[in-house]
Amino acid sequence: MARKTSELIVGLDIGTSKICCIVGEATDEGIDIIGIGTHPSNGLRKGVVVNIEKTKNSIRRAVEEAEMMAGCEIKRVYTGIAGGHIKGINSQGVVAVKGEVTEGDIQRVTEAANTIRIPDDREILHVLPQEYIIDEQGGIKDPLGMAGSRLEAKVHIVTGALSAAQNIIKCVNGTDLTVDGVVLQPLASAEACLGEDERELGVCLVDIGCGTADVAIFSGGSIVHTAVIALGGYNLTNDIAIGLRTPMDAAERIKHKFGCALSSKVDKNEQIEVPSMGGREPRVLSRQVLCEILEPRVEELFQLVHREIQMCGYEELLASGVVITGGSAQLQGMVELAEEVLQLPVRLGQPRGVGGLVDVVKSPVYATGVGLVLYGAKQQENALRSPLSRSESKSNGSLIGRLGEIFRQWF
Repeated sequence: MARKTSELIVGLDIGTSKICCIVGEATDEGIDIIGIGTHPSNGLRKGVVVNIEKTKNSIRRAVEEAEMMAGCEIKRVYTGIAGGHIKGINSQGVVAVKGEVTEGDIQRVTEAANTIRIPDDREILHVLPQEYIIDEQGGIKDPLGMAGSRLEAKVHIVTGALSAAQNIIKCVNGTDLTVDGVVLQPLASAEACLGEDERELGVCLVDIGCGTADVAIFSGGSIVHTAVIALGGYNLTNDIAIGLRTPMDAAERIKHKFGCALSSKVDKNEQIEVPSMGGREPRVLSRQVLCEILEPRVEELFQLVHREIQMCGYEELLASGVVITGGSAQLQGMVELAEEVLQLPVRLGQPRGVGGLVDVVKSPVYATGVGLVLYGAKQQENALRSPLSRSESKSNGSLIGRLGEIFRQWF
C-alpha cells in the first residue's frame, strides 16, 4: 500500500561522490527512516554542479531506489548545499518595541540584522538567530511576550554563490521534484549528530566529504561560525594514486580497505597488493607506505580546521570538543590524529534521534541525509506552531521563495 506523501519528509544529499535520498515518516514518537536510495554522483566537483544532465540522472536513480524501498512516490525534498563558495558572517540588528515583544517585532529585528551588503552574485541561504537582547538583558532564546522597549538580535548569516544554488535547484526540479528547502550541509549534519548539551557547552562539527570539509561551530546553543575547507576524501584518493602509481578506482578501494591516518597504528610487516598502471603486474608494498602518504594530508586538513577554530576565537569554549562525520571520517586513525592536532576531545558522529532503519543509517555516510530529514521535520513543526516561522520557512532566506518558483515555471 502506497504511503501518503503528506506524511513523508525527504532529504536529498547531493554530494561530490554520491547522491543519497533518505525518506522519513512522521510518527507520534518522532521520525522513522523508511527508505534509502544511493547512486554515484558524476556531475559535481567539490560540492558544486559541473554537469547538470549527469547530476539529474544520478538524482533520478537515487530517488527511484528510495521510492522502491519506502513504497511511496517522492514529490518534495529538502536538499543540501556546500562548496568553497559558502561564507558565514555574524550580524546584529536593533528595533524599538512597545510594551511587549510580538512576532512582528521579532521579524523586524531579524530583517534589521539581515540588512547587509552582499555582491549581486551571492544569495543569503540562512539567517540563524544566536540570541536576543531586551533592554541590555542578553542570552534570551525566545523573546516573544517579554516586556521591554529595545530589542536586539544577534544572528549568523550564511551566504552562497547564486549560480551554485540555482544549479542545484535546476537539477532537482529537472527530475520533477519540488525543493522545499536548500540547507547548508553541516547544519543538516549537526541536526543528526549533535546533542543539545553539546551545542550549549560548545562544539565544533567537521563534516568531511569527498570534495570538501565543512565546519560548523556551536556555542550557547547557537551556531557562531561556519566555514568550508577545500580538502576532502578525493584529495586522499588522489595522493594514493600518485604516490603508489595506481589507477584512481584502485586507489579508492585501497583507501577504504587498508587506509589509516596514523602510520604508528599499522604493523610495519603488513603488506598490500597494489594494481599497477597500463596493465603491468600488481606490486606488493608495505601498508606503512600507504599510511605515510595519508597521514600528512589528514594532518593538513585538521591543521586548517584548527586555524578556523582559532580565527573565530572559540578555541577555549569548546567544552564538548569536536565531532567529525561524513564518509571520509570513517578512515581508521582519523579520530586519534584529530585529537593530536586539535588538542581537543574528538568523537565520530553518527545519525541519531530517528527510528525505523536505524541500523542501516547508523553511519557517518548518512549524516547529512538524515539531518536533512530532521531539519525538514523541525521546519514543518515550526510552521504549524507559528505564522512567523511559516513565512520564514516559505522564504528560506529568500532563496527558495525567489528561485524555486522560477525554475518550476520554466524548467
